[in-house]
Amino acid sequence: MDEKELMSIYETEEEARNVLLKSRKRIDEIDNDLVNLISERTSLAKDIVSAKVFLGMEIYDKSREDEVHAKVSKLAQEKNIDDDILSDIMNMLTILSKNKQREFLEE
Repeated sequence: MDEKELMSIYETEEEARNVLLKSRKRIDEIDNDLVNLISERTSLAKDIVSAKVFLGMEIYDKSREDEVHAKVSKLAQEKNIDDDILSDIMNMLTILSKNKQREFLEE
């Protein structure tokens, strides 16, 4: 859409401002949900590392990371989200998990 087409979406400034405020409020809610989900995901590190130790597995599991990235790449394509950026986000989440697993090992 070009700027002219975007300008024609709303009939009044008030309507545009209301949509802006409502959308920002929803983004704030989603951000809170994302942080809570990341916290929940990271908290599973203790269960994962203890199971890996019991099973005699390495902490780093490249095949699992590859599996997660393949799944996320497919989801990115389905949802029309930039695959490279989503991959970067998953890399950061993986680092969080691995760091938390190392913390539990050091205790």
